[in-house]
Amino acid sequence: MKTYCYKPRDQLRIYSLISGRAVVGLLFMNYNVGNNKLFARAVEVMMKITGNQLDRAVAADILSRDQADKLVTFLRAQPVTGPRFDFTHILYYLGGMLAIGAMTLFMNLGWETFGGWGIVLIALLYAVAGLKLTTYFQAKGLAVPAGICAAFVTALTPLAIYGLQQALGMWPEHTAYKDYHHYIRWHWLYMELGTLAVGAVMAWKYRYPFLLMPVAATLWYMSMDLAPLLHEGKYDFEFKALVSMWFGAVNILLAFWVDIRSRRSGDYAFWLYLFGIMAFWGGLTSQHSDSEYAKFFYCLLNLGLIGIGVVLVRRVFVVFGALGCSLYIGHLASTVFKDSWFFPISLTFIGLGVVFVGVWWQKNERKITSKVHGVLPAALSDLLEQRGS
Repeated sequence: MKTYCYKPRDQLRIYSLISGRAVVGLLFMNYNVGNNKLFARAVEVMMKITGNQLDRAVAADILSRDQADKLVTFLRAQPVTGPRFDFTHILYYLGGMLAIGAMTLFMNLGWETFGGWGIVLIALLYAVAGLKLTTYFQAKGLAVPAGICAAFVTALTPLAIYGLQQALGMWPEHTAYKDYHHYIRWHWLYMELGTLAVGAVMAWKYRYPFLLMPVAATLWYMSMDLAPLLHEGKYDFEFKALVSMWFGAVNILLAFWVDIRSRRSGDYAFWLYLFGIMAFWGGLTSQHSDSEYAKFFYCLLNLGLIGIGVVLVRRVFVVFGALGCSLYIGHLASTVFKDSWFFPISLTFIGLGVVFVGVWWQKNERKITSKVHGVLPAALSDLLEQRGS
């Protein structure tokens, strides 16, 4: 088979989103880990109650002081199953990022001195240690570090397959594992397929949503590596953007399906949504057209992303949708209405109008939501209730 080798992946970035294989999204910790039953959800919400709020509840005779103290004691005794923005969880994810990055992004040519079988052995030893830690943390009820360690094991798969191929003499010359995160080449596909297989087994066995992170990233990698094989002509920037956009759309639909299936358990769709919207928005934003109608349609699509994010309670949609709308408004200000005194005034009134729409929505949200849920399929309505509760 012909070896496809194109420009570095780092040069294929579409607004820093289409490529650049980095461990991303660790800051987006807006998902649940473990069982997400009604009681667990209630505890999660109540854990966000501050001491001042409890004091005000006592002052309003909603709770007695004794009840408030007992409630605080009870909540502090509950095991933490989901990520939170505190020092403990920052340490969890910082350590996990360093460990995963050490065996993926930061690998160097020094490892080549171990040879193929040496790399396989080291990867297996790391994997055994990762599985032991996963089991240990799982027994302790520490879902977040257990999920991180399980994801670490999955992230070792490409290295183990690379070492095995090298040991069997099946690896092409003049390439090394460190290029995996920077170049598009067909022979990465074996590593990616193996990672997906291991990721599926690990997710089935341990059921931690964070395990979907390496799976989603690998799917993104695979879309880039498969695209040149499916395109006989020149693999140019426009084609990369198109592939990224369609892959992102399919990934979002997959995430939505997973979201519905897992609506009563953990948030297994988070990472699929994240990588999907990054690929879709990056490809969409990189499309070129001189038509103002096309640019206006681009703005409408981004408004649609914001709406989807609000309905599904997915902040990542809102963030990228807002970025797209900002880009369109910037285009209007710098090109269409350049040096126009009327445009800033119009934009001000539009912004105030949006504020009043927000006030109207706050007053009528429950009534509208109830009517909408009444006409939706049962599974989708249940999903929205679970995410919005």
